[in-house]
Amino acid sequence: MKEKKHNFCAGPSTLPQEVFEQLSKAVINYNDTGLSILETSHRSDSFLEILHKTQDLVKDLLQISDDYSVLFLHGGASLEFLLVPYNLMKIGGTGAYLDTGRWSSKAIHEANILGNAKIVASSKDKNYNYIPTNYHVPTDADYFHCTTNNTIYGTQINEFPDIEIPLVADMSSDIFSRQMDFNKFDLIYAGAQKNVGTAGCALVVVKNSILGKTDRKIPTLLDYQKHIDNGSLSNTPTVFAIYTAYLNLTWLKNKGGIQGIEVENNRKASFLYEEIDRNPFFEGTARTEDRSKMNVTFNLKNTDKENLFQELCDDAGISGIVGHRSAGGYRASIYNAMPFESIEILVDTLRKFEKKLN
Repeated sequence: MKEKKHNFCAGPSTLPQEVFEQLSKAVINYNDTGLSILETSHRSDSFLEILHKTQDLVKDLLQISDDYSVLFLHGGASLEFLLVPYNLMKIGGTGAYLDTGRWSSKAIHEANILGNAKIVASSKDKNYNYIPTNYHVPTDADYFHCTTNNTIYGTQINEFPDIEIPLVADMSSDIFSRQMDFNKFDLIYAGAQKNVGTAGCALVVVKNSILGKTDRKIPTLLDYQKHIDNGSLSNTPTVFAIYTAYLNLTWLKNKGGIQGIEVENNRKASFLYEEIDRNPFFEGTARTEDRSKMNVTFNLKNTDKENLFQELCDDAGISGIVGHRSAGGYRASIYNAMPFESIEILVDTLRKFEKKLN
């Protein structure tokens, strides 16, 4: 059996080893029920207990008020690009958007299908390698949407505007990774396959009081209020993905929650960025003050040596390090479950590459 690789893929990402082990047992026999978690009914007491405990964990970890509902929905974060305007944009209305990369651009595209997506600021002029500042959010917009962390370009938002309209955030790649006042946001959504669990569903955290104000007829499976009323059971939910989220968030809770994991995440990111900045053969791609602590993007200064670097990565058991096809270069995704030992292996590989060329 091959040794476990160091998975730096942007998603589906690595999970804690103990979660893998718990999942493997549940696939054979969940909680000694005589049933696999894969065949457990979504209407059973066993699954309903999982669902409710997972929703409670989300609320506990984010420290959100009772005015929020927690949903697990199909379609990943990409479907939320459409559900947000469906549920928040009035007929003929406007959504204000901060354009910081590929995923915010896709959200803007979906919003324009229903109404008007007004771009308040964009970093497209420099291939999204920074976060715009000093922009104005129109007070007559129905909501303001931002992507908190940009997986492809390695940037992350550190400050959010104080506004009177609903604040919406796609937190797919950095939710549960750092402390902030999550009550500041009226709607948070995240694809599960990075810091929540496995691919197949999206986590949605929505303030109940912002719903039902669009006068729009919303199809049942696109209506947040219908999903709230049905307890995330409007159709068969992603049982396995939700169970994975339960195990993963329990692991996070036991590590000291978001406060505890933020310390580890800061340590991992600092260690890797320090080596990239020190090593004469590599360079970071994101503006220093906007660097992501989840997705570290960098380039080889001499692209003729790509094969050598790839050979060293392969020898070290490093997987998923190649950058997104639209950006090139390299990307190390270092989400919550990525152990510090894997960062050490990557840094050691960068140093070995340096020695090979000196």
